[in-house]
Amino acid sequence: MSDGEAKDVEALDRDEARAELSRLAGRLASASIAYHRDDAPEIDDADYDRLSRRNAAIEARFPDLRRDDSPSLQVGAAPASGFAKVRHAQRMMSLDNAFEADDVADFARSVRAYLGLGPEEALPFTAEPKIDGLSLSLRYEGGELVRAATRGDGAVGEDVTANARTIGDIPQRIEGAPDLLEVRGEVYMSHPDFAALNARNEAGGARTFANPRNAAAGSLRQLDPAITARRPLRYFAYAWGEVSAPLGETQMAGVERLGAMGFEVNPLTVCCDTVEEMLAHYARIEAERATLGYDIDGVVYKVDDLSRQRRLGYRSTTPRWAIAHKFPAELAWTVLERIEIQVGRTGALSPVARLVPVTVGGVVVSNATLHNEDYIAGRDSKGAPIREGRDIRVGDRVRVYRAGDVIPKIADVDLALRPEGAVPFDFPRTCPECGSDAPREEGDSVRRCSGGLICPAQAVERLKHVVSRAAFDIDGLGSKLVEELYRDGWIREPADIFTLHETYGPGRARQLKNREGWGETSAAKLFDAIEARRRIPLERLIFALGIRHVGEINARLLARHYGTWAAFEAAMRAAEPQEGEAWDDLMAIDGVGGVMARTLVTTFAQEAERASMDRLVAHLDVQEAERPATEGSPVAGKIVVFTGTLEKMTRAEAKARAEALGAKVSGSVSGRTDLLVAGPGAGSKAKKAADLGVEVLGEDDWLKLIGDA
Repeated sequence: MSDGEAKDVEALDRDEARAELSRLAGRLASASIAYHRDDAPEIDDADYDRLSRRNAAIEARFPDLRRDDSPSLQVGAAPASGFAKVRHAQRMMSLDNAFEADDVADFARSVRAYLGLGPEEALPFTAEPKIDGLSLSLRYEGGELVRAATRGDGAVGEDVTANARTIGDIPQRIEGAPDLLEVRGEVYMSHPDFAALNARNEAGGARTFANPRNAAAGSLRQLDPAITARRPLRYFAYAWGEVSAPLGETQMAGVERLGAMGFEVNPLTVCCDTVEEMLAHYARIEAERATLGYDIDGVVYKVDDLSRQRRLGYRSTTPRWAIAHKFPAELAWTVLERIEIQVGRTGALSPVARLVPVTVGGVVVSNATLHNEDYIAGRDSKGAPIREGRDIRVGDRVRVYRAGDVIPKIADVDLALRPEGAVPFDFPRTCPECGSDAPREEGDSVRRCSGGLICPAQAVERLKHVVSRAAFDIDGLGSKLVEELYRDGWIREPADIFTLHETYGPGRARQLKNREGWGETSAAKLFDAIEARRRIPLERLIFALGIRHVGEINARLLARHYGTWAAFEAAMRAAEPQEGEAWDDLMAIDGVGGVMARTLVTTFAQEAERASMDRLVAHLDVQEAERPATEGSPVAGKIVVFTGTLEKMTRAEAKARAEALGAKVSGSVSGRTDLLVAGPGAGSKAKKAADLGVEVLGEDDWLKLIGDA
């Protein structure tokens, strides 16, 4: 169907709508690449806008058909395969968020507790604006810029060195630097430069950017550095990664040294001695936010003393020594058009608000979470009123906000404008996908479909989870393709992904390359991507199984404890009676509680689940869990329990140190325990250790044992 022959949206059936969304995605993507990447527009703005509006109208009528590559989700052109991948020498971490003053005070208290500091001991923090831009790491060797990489997923980013060299704030050569220095900072676009860029684009008949962050991100990730050079990008340096020699003893000294080397550092970065000073600086920056000339979305606090930063270390993805204090979410009023129920991979029935689109914090919002049936009814999980008991109904005028500027939520309802005849929402008691009962267990805040593997929604969501970034992370196999392949019967369970080539590869009656939108090259790339993921780390496999309560962190705990898939599987099956040595060993893992343990054991005891796992693992090469570098460690592989009050380090610090040396830290004493480290006040654990013949060490003996290992 040509653009001029487009059928009226209201007359389209589902198959026609799906086909046209595919056509529009390709047409608009091509136009976007021509404009953003090649600076050679192939259609004018009027035609682009007309096609975009048609795409939006079809998606509004068939919201479940919206594609992952939908033009409504895109800004500019996606990065092309021309960018090489770069593995960061030190992971680029994200930050935990604080939203209230109490959160900041809790953060400071937790740092003090971890370090064992008394209330009178000084604990300075730096406070700096959180720039709303694109993270960029710059690697200098011998003072010369040799590589620039985006943050990516934190571990692997994109090599954008040629583009970074065009940014005036980034020195090509620096003096007085260590032989190896990895500078980290944020690429951004100032408000005046952004306005000027959009004015030039508008005068030239080109489309304008939505906001400075999108303009900066799209500009930095151009395949042609000449295009980046024409965009007014800037760079603030605020941290560092790998270095061959320290930049100073404090965060502030390190930042000042970066400034002396020629980097732009933010002048609003200060050192604060108390939480009150941190909050006062936050208030000052928030008051000046509109006049800064660039976008920020909060203030970042960091422990100033670098030796203390090293002691505090990291959680799985965030440092313990820093937090981002976000500005209050922006609010907007709109109309709730309908409430839809989505079924997740664990069977949870989740209500989603479909809204008349509204801009909140520079982003167009058309959906928002409604949490659960209690939240819709105007009460919390214990029955107490929220929003003063106001329920949420279809047709209501509702106030929308983006929590942490990320997840859209509904904050309130305007009862004065409630439509006449609006009725309370009747939350379903059965699964809307398969019709199975959806009971709400005592103590649970959500209803869950009891259909299990027979529920198509759960099956699809599990498959999406399997291919997600933290699991198998298969390039080219996104959520929309998973839905299509499941709908057409090509994949039904995770193991089918790894037989896709055998079933639908070259020479078969039905071939992937012959599907709409596919060809020989794209099919071969997907098969190669799947093949590359047959080799998978144990922690990723455990996470990919989608077992309730087992997230990335817990998957890593389990992988490090058991080491191999065979050991993990055998232990889960042996723990099935929820008693005995295997069960005690599982429960002894620091971080594993009774709820998660029972879910794990129950899952492995289900015949259908076990059979599905076996079929998947048969196609995989599962790698042993990564172990800490423990050469020379006297406690590698030993099970250690801490009890009582430690006086020379906090319990959290002692645990982190033991795990770094390859020990397994347990919360309880058993016959498998190798060492009990007992401080003053040790009670029943010390007695049980004595009864079992477990070696008991005082804190001084423990420190002497681990020494400098």
